[in-house]
Amino acid sequence: MSAAAPAAAPRVAVMGAGAIGTWMGAALAEAGVDTTLVARGAHLQGLRQQGGARLLGPDGERTVPVRAVATAAEAGGPVDVVIAAVKAHDLVGAAPAMAPLLHDGTVVVAAQNGIPWWWFHGTGDPGRTLAAVDPSGTVAAALPPACALGSVVYLGASIAAPGAVDTRPEAGLILGEPDGTTSPRLELVASLLERAGFPVRRTTDIRAEIFTKLMGNASINLMSVLTRAGLGTMVNDAGTGPIIERLMREITEIAAAAGHPVRLSVEERIAVTRRLGDHKSSTLQDLEAGKRLELDALGAAVVELADIAGVAAPTLRAVYATADLQARSLGLR
Repeated sequence: MSAAAPAAAPRVAVMGAGAIGTWMGAALAEAGVDTTLVARGAHLQGLRQQGGARLLGPDGERTVPVRAVATAAEAGGPVDVVIAAVKAHDLVGAAPAMAPLLHDGTVVVAAQNGIPWWWFHGTGDPGRTLAAVDPSGTVAAALPPACALGSVVYLGASIAAPGAVDTRPEAGLILGEPDGTTSPRLELVASLLERAGFPVRRTTDIRAEIFTKLMGNASINLMSVLTRAGLGTMVNDAGTGPIIERLMREITEIAAAAGHPVRLSVEERIAVTRRLGDHKSSTLQDLEAGKRLELDALGAAVVELADIAGVAAPTLRAVYATADLQARSLGLR
């Protein structure tokens, strides 16, 4: 009997290669992983003109050769791993466009902030959906929740110029299966990202990790729409600091009621925020750039989960409603 042929090397595509996606894809390519970036606009042109991604960071600057295309159809067929790095509110449009990248076993790493479309997959209530993140069911139809691998991204990055990304290494990445198992595909994705130089932690409760990050995103980001202030200014202010603390306490209450208690205390999370200084939240950066704001997955979906869990969350509801009205008045919804 002849020996079995070795498994083919995995192919990866990054859908929505902005700052974080470009960094992840370039690092994978630099580590020898067959990687394609799906980007657009001036950033795509910069990537092509340079022959790759220019990465700027604490250790200097380098250009990493990596393939960049405008559409998934140009990626050369299905891949084994798709890193979905588009903003959560862009996923309704982007999900159907990913079809050329998918085969029956493709893993879709959901690298968005906030509550994801697959939230109820692997639970006792798999048929439930969240209107805030997938109102028409378009995302679930294009990306069946069974293909999703949950992730939480703790990396800082911004587009410094077309084709160039300013990177700020932070805590790294957390990966977990929606059903809490430790699977071969989880290990595959984790090992690829570790090979690319990212710290990766595996978890059996990815929802608790999502709620832990939401302690910041659903408080700091929403408040930054109202105050237009940096993190340090808001948490240290005598007026807004207590509001942020109340928001974080309500998020922990929702998480506990949903069965996924967070791993940090409110005091610990505020201390982390203070250490970040007066950094601007990603939502404030989008507001200042005139981009659509990521309020559905960070605000509306959390309010929806509060309703499901029977949690009052009055501060969250008031802050989200005010931020939403502000965004609509600016044409950013």
